[in-house]
Formats: sequence, C-alpha cells, structure tokens
Amino acid sequence: MNNHDKALDNALRAAALGYAVAPTTINKIPAIPSPHDKGHNCKGQCGQPGHGVYDATTDPAHVRRLFGLAPKAVGYLVACKGQLVGLDIDRKDGVDGCATLNRLAREYGFEIPQTTTICTPSGGFHLWLTAPEGVTVPNSVGRLGPGIDVRGTGGYVVGPGSTGRTGEYTFHPKLGYVDPQPVPEALLKLMLPPAPVVRPQRRVIPTSGDAAGRALEGLVRVVLTAPPKTRNSRLYWAARKAWAHVADGHLAAGDVEAELIGAAIQVGLSDGEARRTVASASRGVTA
Repeated sequence: MNNHDKALDNALRAAALGYAVAPTTINKIPAIPSPHDKGHNCKGQCGQPGHGVYDATTDPAHVRRLFGLAPKAVGYLVACKGQLVGLDIDRKDGVDGCATLNRLAREYGFEIPQTTTICTPSGGFHLWLTAPEGVTVPNSVGRLGPGIDVRGTGGYVVGPGSTGRTGEYTFHPKLGYVDPQPVPEALLKLMLPPAPVVRPQRRVIPTSGDAAGRALEGLVRVVLTAPPKTRNSRLYWAARKAWAHVADGHLAAGDVEAELIGAAIQVGLSDGEARRTVASASRGVTA
C-alpha cells in the first residue's frame, strides 16, 4: 500500500470515530489548493474544496472525494472542532516541551492525563484532549511555554498514519488509541486568554464650573495619567491637594474619596490600596 492509500485508510478510520479529516501533503499542510485568490476570507461557503481545515469532514464518501482531488497527499489532518483540543509538544533544537508541560503540572497542581497520544517523527508528541462544551480554546504558539503549541478552534493536528518529511506519525506504542481526556482545569485556564478587566466607570464630577471642582478634575487627571510605578505616589499627592480643599470648605469629603479612589482603581490600583492612600493623605490636613 502506498503512502497516499495508507493515509486515506487511516483517515477513514478516524472519520468513523467521529473526527473530521482532510488530506495533507508531506509538509503537513492541506493538500488541496485554494480555488480563490490570496486574501480571500472564504471558509468553504462557496461549496468548493480547497479551504484547508474547513474541508474536514466525517463523511467517508466526502473523505474519498477529497483524497481523489489530492493525489500527492500522504497524510491527513484532524480538525480541532467541537471539544477537541491538541497540545503540540516539540522536543527538538534544544527545546523540550515535555519538560515544560511537567513543570506547569508541578507549578499549577494538575496531573497530565493518559489520553490519545501521537508520536511525531521528531521525537515530540501530540496530546488529544477535550475542552468543556461551549468553551472556545484559541490557537497559540509558545504561550504555555517553550515547546508547547495549542491547536484549538480553527486549528488541526496531524493524524496517526500520516507521513511527513522526517517520518510517520503513530499512536504511542504503550497506549494505542484511547478516548481523549478532559483538559485539566488548571491547564485549561492557562490556555484561555485572560478575562477582560472591567474598570469601574468614573462618574462626572458635579462641579458647576467652580474653581475647586475644576481643581478636583485636574487632580483626577493626575492620577489617571500617572505612569505605572508612580500611581500610588501621584494618588497621595493629588489626595493631599484635594483634602486641602475639603479643609477650607470648598469640596465635600465624599466627592474627593469617590473621584480619587475611582480613578486609582481605573489605572490598576486595588480598592484597598487606593482607600488606604487617600485616607493617609488626609492626616494632618482635615483634622
């Protein structure tokens, strides 16, 4: 059996297990050329093959059709769609992704599951894992650490039985095929982008155009524009000035606290730290 037919046979086996597959070249890239000019954003809506991972299918007739259009295909991709996530662990050029993964497991307290493991020709591994339903894991290169790439939604891993330039991709000899196991929760958190920080919105200072109100606006700007390493000292300076206006009766203490603490939180100080600094600045000024 030649490499093309071998890849087709293995791709059909994977499709029968519910994995969406498509043919790849010896360079591990999709084997069917795009029908579009460069710069297109079609993901298969046109109905023609040649859209890479978006050609991937579990339909055996469609798999055969794709391989028929790719006579030079010697491998196949497995699309990371639905819940499937791939960890591409490299061990080459002085980088050891296995050591990186073991370090992460120790530092973050998770166990590496015994899951579908594909041995790569260069000595690395592809681990097939599953993410919780509804969770979108992005693709990333080196984000987890040296030698580890994440193949998430829109990405793919190379299927076992594929041939690359340096050899064949195979199931781990001690494990064979096992159902992909869930990503450990701590590892999943590392794969996902950090949640956006929602800063409290600073309310508009009711100044009515008075000089003290304008002064407080200026002091708030001092805090909002402070470089990172000066935020606390700038807050203290601004609070001292503001408390002086409180002491002479031109500003209300509540407005000073609300505006300066709100601005400090907006630039990254914690609520507790901001409150302590503003309270400290009042000592000796508003006695």
